[in-house]
Amino acid sequence: MYIVDRRLNPGSKSLENRQRFLRRAKALIQRAVRQTSEGREIRDVLEGGEVSIPLDGMDEPRFQRADGGGIRDLVLPGNKKFIEGDILPRPDQGGGGKPREAGEGDSEDAFRFLLTREEFLELFLDDLELPDLAKRKLAEVEHEGVRRAGYTTSGSPANISVSRTMRIAMARRVALGRPRAETIEKLEAELADCDDERSTALEAQVEALKGKMRRIPYLDPIDIRYRRFESQPKPIAQAVMFCLMDVSGSMSEHMKDLAKRFYMLLYVFLTRRYRHVEIVFIRHTDRAEEVDEETFFRSPASGGTLVSSALEAMHQIVTTRYRPADWNIYAAQASDGDNSHSDGELTGRLLKDMILPVSQYFAYLEVGESSSSAMPDSPLWTLYQRLREEGATLSMRKVGDRSEIFPVFQEFFHRRGAQERATP
Repeated sequence: MYIVDRRLNPGSKSLENRQRFLRRAKALIQRAVRQTSEGREIRDVLEGGEVSIPLDGMDEPRFQRADGGGIRDLVLPGNKKFIEGDILPRPDQGGGGKPREAGEGDSEDAFRFLLTREEFLELFLDDLELPDLAKRKLAEVEHEGVRRAGYTTSGSPANISVSRTMRIAMARRVALGRPRAETIEKLEAELADCDDERSTALEAQVEALKGKMRRIPYLDPIDIRYRRFESQPKPIAQAVMFCLMDVSGSMSEHMKDLAKRFYMLLYVFLTRRYRHVEIVFIRHTDRAEEVDEETFFRSPASGGTLVSSALEAMHQIVTTRYRPADWNIYAAQASDGDNSHSDGELTGRLLKDMILPVSQYFAYLEVGESSSSAMPDSPLWTLYQRLREEGATLSMRKVGDRSEIFPVFQEFFHRRGAQERATP
């Protein structure tokens, strides 16, 4: 027995049913998103798009009637050869069915649908994270704290503010003219020593004051105030990402395009997944400068190459603005690997002694003209490789084509297990 709900979804249920489908087919959709992303512009990735998954990935849970404790004997029509207990022979050449006609080609039924920008990015960035957050865990970057938010007229007895309550009660008594007990006691003392004519007036006055005192209580429920608290998102970790890009004359337009695509993807990842991660943009030729986002991605530059200038700039910024004991520090460097021969020793010393000791993670991306042939080792790649052999922890990858950006980015920032984090 199959139960199929053919009713139209009410307006309030459409989004809920769509999200349930995305969760059920998440693995297939995520694979389709990754495959679709490899051939697209980064700006197009930000806008979502159409993906397709195999129809067999859309199977839904079904209720089936199971007689006899879930074991059934079936009698199928058309069987004239086999009886119960027979073993079916394997078809020739490991396959069966109708042979495919020549020219028919491979085909697969697919279900195509549109993903919104939010859905596309959520699936694309689902298994990515900033690695090795050792100082404090950065899980969605915030947690709920509480802070004082004034006073309220209702709440828990444990939150009663006695001082505020008594202050309001006093203001109410003064405003309504409630007589003081000392005044009544003074009149009663005078009443005991006065003559009959005077006592009649004093008794009337005392009774009037006592009546007013009963009508105006010392403490009224409207006077009670409770301390009010409200939830406040608080960051539980601080992280900063340094983007170091070589814009010297040795970087061709193709290389700069690859580097900028990588940084654009990194920018989307950080701003999408984390709310409290700061991004510092540094570009360099033979000198380095900290720039804003627009200048980093748009403004042209050219000149000689001194990689040490970028590392020195990063070290100065860390020293003045980002205390390593409080900040998780990351760096992503993109270069063609070219560097002045005289600058190699200084670059290695800065990286080994100044940058890596305070960094949680350092990623180096080397861009080349083409991926058709193996890229030869550049001076910078050789230097970094030697530092790795000496025990330095940094990740290194080479790219020569746009299609390699997404896979390399996922290698840099995929969610790592404990064993991966322990391995350089």
